[in-house]
Order: sequence, then C-alpha cells, then structure tokens
Amino acid sequence: MDLAALTLFLPACFALNMAPGPNNLLSVSNSTRYGYRIACVAGMGRLLAFAGMIALASAGLAVVLQTSELLFYAIKILGAAYLFYLAWQLWRADPGMESTVTGAPVGMLALARQEFLVAAGNPKAILIFTAFLPQFVDSSRAITPQFAVLGALFLALEWVAIAAYAYMGLHMRRWFAKPSGKRMFNRCCAGLLSAAASVLLMARRT
Repeated sequence: MDLAALTLFLPACFALNMAPGPNNLLSVSNSTRYGYRIACVAGMGRLLAFAGMIALASAGLAVVLQTSELLFYAIKILGAAYLFYLAWQLWRADPGMESTVTGAPVGMLALARQEFLVAAGNPKAILIFTAFLPQFVDSSRAITPQFAVLGALFLALEWVAIAAYAYMGLHMRRWFAKPSGKRMFNRCCAGLLSAAASVLLMARRT
C-alpha cells in the first residue's frame, strides 16, 4: 500500500466515521446520561462489532450477505427493532432517576453490548466495508496485510469519532441540567433513533 492510497483513504474514512448515525447518537446519549468516560469505554462494543465485520469482509464472507436476501432482511429487521426498543427506553426514561444514577457505577458491559448490537444490527455496515476498503487495496500485493492495516486505521479513527461525539454529549449535559431539559433531550434522541430505524428498514441491498 503506497502513501498516495493512504492520503486518499484517511480523509474519506474519517468522513464515514464522523457521519451522524445510530452509534454516534448513542455515544452522545450515553455521555449525557452517564458521563464522558463511560460513553468512551462503552464504544469498545462498537469497535468489536466493526472489527468482526472487517474480518468478514477480508475473508470474503460478506459475499454471503450480498447474495442472501433473506439473511440481509433478517439482520435489518432485527437491527431496526432494537433501535426502536432503545428509542422507547429513552422516551420513557425518568430524568429524575437519571440524575441519581449519573456518577454512580453503571453496567458498563450492558452499555458496551448496546453499542455492539446497534453496530451489528446494521447489515449495510458490512457492505460498506466490502465496497469501501477494497478500493484502497493493491491487488498485486498480499491482500490480508493491507486489509489489516486499513481496518486498524478505520478502528482508530472510529475511536476518535466516539470520543468526539461523547465530548459533544458532555457539553449537552451541561445545557440540559434540569430534569425537563433531560426529558426533552432524551425524547429528541428517541425520535432520531426511531428515524434511523425507519431508514434502516427502507435499506436495500446494492
């Protein structure tokens, strides 16, 4: 892999990482509700899901997802259902209770699992890896090491995106200090997650 390919890959990759989506929205919400550090650590669940997708794309197993309409729609429906569930949880959340939870130990594994399921429940993500990463692979050289480098760079930039969105949520936490403000923020996030679920339901294989 030459320097020219990396020069093109890095900004294009970072644009994908920073694009607003269900996982980035989840980082904002978790940071607002539980704090910056917890939101960043919970993002490890997302990185684990993406690492698995990159490995599948590298192994060529993503072709199964591209060719199996039943599998694609099954993952899509489950992913959308989970997003609607998270939206419902946020909509019903009691901001008064959240103020007592903030700063206390939170189920970190539960939040990381939440990030993992949101990422894994979007079949378009693995198709992005299948279509995007190979564009920067030199077919005249060993494929696996190049995928490993590109995948590692993608995950590193995704970590930057997690930190950036969590930092955004940290500042929103100050703006919505009152219970009424927290309720409004939670319901805005619920609406956006529901919109993301609706978009996911309309997704088609390319």
